Amino acid sequence: MWQALRNELHPKGFELVTVGLDSQGEAGCRAFIEAAKPEQRSLIDRHHVLAELFGVINIPSSIWIDENGMIVRPAEAAPAPPQAASGMARSLPAELPQRFKEIMAEAAKIRKDPEGYHAALRDWVEKGAASRFALKPDEVVERSRPRDDSKALGHAHFQLAAQLEIDGHHEAAIPHFREAHRLVPDSWTFRRQAWSLEKVGDGPLARFWQGPGPDAPGAWPYEGDWLSDVRAIGAENYSEPWRP
Repeated sequence: MWQALRNELHPKGFELVTVGLDSQGEAGCRAFIEAAKPEQRSLIDRHHVLAELFGVINIPSSIWIDENGMIVRPAEAAPAPPQAASGMARSLPAELPQRFKEIMAEAAKIRKDPEGYHAALRDWVEKGAASRFALKPDEVVERSRPRDDSKALGHAHFQLAAQLEIDGHHEAAIPHFREAHRLVPDSWTFRRQAWSLEKVGDGPLARFWQGPGPDAPGAWPYEGDWLSDVRAIGAENYSEPWRP
C-alpha cells in the first residue's frame, strides 16, 4: 500500500523499508509481501527486535532516519496513504463473520490524519534538515519512550515466547506472552501477536479473529482481546495522535 508513495519520492533520495512484526515469519507476513510485489526492501522481524530498539508499540508506525543515520522523528503513528483504505475494503470477502464486522466498525473510529502526515513527509523529503517536521536531537529524545527494568523484562519474556512459537511450543509460549502483556501494557504489537496465534478455523480471516468469539476453540488464554480492549479504552485512544 506504500508502493506508490515510495516510487513518487524515491527519485528525490527517499527510501522506504517496511518491516513486518510477526513471529510466524513466512507463514504470517510473507504471503502479504509477495502479493504486494514491493520494490523496496521488505523485512520480517520474528522477535519484534525493531519494537524493542525503536520503541514501536503499535502499527502502522514509522521512524524517520536521515542520510547521516540520525533519527529525526522517533516511532509514531504512520497512517497509510488515503487510497489504501479503499483497496483494503475491495479485498475483503463479501460475507464476514459478525465479530469481524464489529472489529472493522471499531477500527473505522481510530483517529488518523493521513493528509497531514504525508504532507509532512513530503516536506521533509524536499527540505531535509530545514523542514519544520525534522525534530532536533533533544526533541527526538523527549518524544522517545524510555524503557525501565520492568519493560526490559517484558521484552525478554516476549522474545522467549516468540522463540518458543518458532520452535513449535505454543502452549509453553502463552505464559511468557501473558507476562509480556503485563509488564509492557502499552504495547499493542505484543498483544496482537499473541492473539493472532490463537487461530479460529482455517479461513483467510482466522489470524485476525483475535478474541474469544463464539467459534473460538477451547478457553481463551488471555485476559483481553482486540475488540474488548479497544472498546474499553475507546477506539479514538487506540493510536496516539500524530504531532507535527
